Amino acid sequence: MRRFASARRARGRNKMLMPSRVKYRKSQRGRLKGRAKQGNTVAFGEYGLQALEAAWITARQIESARVSIMRFLKKGGKVWIRLFPDKPVSKKPAETRMGKGKGNPEFWVAVVKPGRIMYEIEGVPETVARDAFTLAAHKLPIGTQFTVRERN
Repeated sequence: MRRFASARRARGRNKMLMPSRVKYRKSQRGRLKGRAKQGNTVAFGEYGLQALEAAWITARQIESARVSIMRFLKKGGKVWIRLFPDKPVSKKPAETRMGKGKGNPEFWVAVVKPGRIMYEIEGVPETVARDAFTLAAHKLPIGTQFTVRERN
């Protein structure tokens, strides 16, 4: 009885971003050309972190950047994550011969194109937001830039 409770607790700690269910278990790789058509303006907060390159960003990288932002802000400000890893990436086991079908899904990625706003912050001064996004940018595999919401 005791053993199951600890296993359940350990599972709850690993809260990686991933879809609760998908229509198809495996997906094709696709292409990373073009600019972001959606999610390319700061919509919720005052400041945003914008992608300058195209890439797959894993759920671990998204979470790592989020943790660094939250640690820097402590309890001030509100943060929005504008990415969600909904693409499964499959891999074949090491030292496996060719053929025998596609590998099993290993991790999840978000497809990011140039211009995409990845994170947003409000409720903190601009200098604090810049520093928080600088820390987050170091956790991401692409070039980013700091953006400010346009006033209408």
